[in-house]
Amino acid sequence: MPRYEYRCRTCGDTFELSRPMADSSAPADCPVGHSDTVKLLSTVAVGGSSAASAPAPRAGGGGGGCCGGGCCG
Repeated sequence: MPRYEYRCRTCGDTFELSRPMADSSAPADCPVGHSDTVKLLSTVAVGGSSAASAPAPRAGGGGGGCCGGGCCG
């Protein structure tokens, strides 16, 4: 079940709730009982790096393209 992070506008407390995605935009009371809360945007960690998925440049600056630079002139 996804976890969502909220911040209470009254007391400034930040807290998390586990709830179904269908309830992600439903109001959430802070642990102290205040109802003026806002859902925070969370960052998602993704494994790997962009450099690992990009092809390495070829020595001599070959053109690449559909045939790898060998027959495309």
